[in-house]
Amino acid sequence: MVEMEQLQKEAKEILKQGKVKFVIGYSKGSQNLTATPVFIKKPEHTSRLIWDPTCVQNLVKFIVDDKQKQSREKKPDERPVGIVVKGCDSRAINVLIQEKFIDRDDVYILGLSCEELGVVDEKKIAQKLEGKKIEKIEFAKKNNLIVSTKDGEKKIPVKDVLADRCLECKAHFPVIYDQLFGEETEREVKEPYKSIKKTESQSPKKRWDFWKEQLEKCIRCYACRSICPMCYCDECVADSINMAVTAETTAEEKAQKIKWIERSPALSENIGYHLIRAIHLAGRCIDCGECERACPVDIPLRLLNKKLEKAAHELFDYDVGFDHKKPSLISSFKDEDPEDFIR
Repeated sequence: MVEMEQLQKEAKEILKQGKVKFVIGYSKGSQNLTATPVFIKKPEHTSRLIWDPTCVQNLVKFIVDDKQKQSREKKPDERPVGIVVKGCDSRAINVLIQEKFIDRDDVYILGLSCEELGVVDEKKIAQKLEGKKIEKIEFAKKNNLIVSTKDGEKKIPVKDVLADRCLECKAHFPVIYDQLFGEETEREVKEPYKSIKKTESQSPKKRWDFWKEQLEKCIRCYACRSICPMCYCDECVADSINMAVTAETTAEEKAQKIKWIERSPALSENIGYHLIRAIHLAGRCIDCGECERACPVDIPLRLLNKKLEKAAHELFDYDVGFDHKKPSLISSFKDEDPEDFIR
């Protein structure tokens, strides 16, 4: 099991030594259902760091934000950023290194092993507790969680409340790290694509009707794009008012920018937006599930990305983010790659 004191001690040490400019980690949330991301700059504040089943967020997005912030500063602080990552999150760092958005030296990685467990799905656990306010959630032995409420402690099997991504996860411990906390425990995943089984079994018409119904709900708030660590483009092709602007950009250039997708939440535009975004994540999505978690209208966006993940694995034997030294899916070619699509 991860020793919290060891995590806090290491974070304190690297801050004291000036190895990092700050540490991004998790602290206790106000509702106790999900942890809160925290930026720690002073060694004496590292006691705020926690690791428990409520640490659901992928913090790598903050690495992207910091890198973009540096690009706008005249004299940026170029020291590494310390970051706490789970197994899935560490794969996002590998993708960013693969794509040369960051260098390996830009991050000091404090890796947390999920071992036999993972993080909770807020909706599942809230339903399980029937509205009771949570005081604390802890890892327990034998694949259980211990949830404390005002009525006392309750032991819940993890399979009943874990996030779907954890049930299908192929990386239960970080694949890249500077310090690892916990054990490199392998866990067999019998059905890594179970979540898309139902939609795959449906007829094309049924699938089309399902996605029309789901995407019609989209209000185009762009929460899915804003929270995704892989969406780091200065200019988004799927957003007509998002563009890279420099001091030399003229008013005419801004006015004449091509609109591939309108911002109106009409079904046709929503379909275009989500399909373009899904294709841009092919071979890049590490299944952290943040897009679906952030969606205010509960669109099952993870299903789109999971389908593409499965295609990459079955067609090209490619699993995302396990080795930053290997070329990415879209930048590599093998003679034995399938060519059935060529007419």
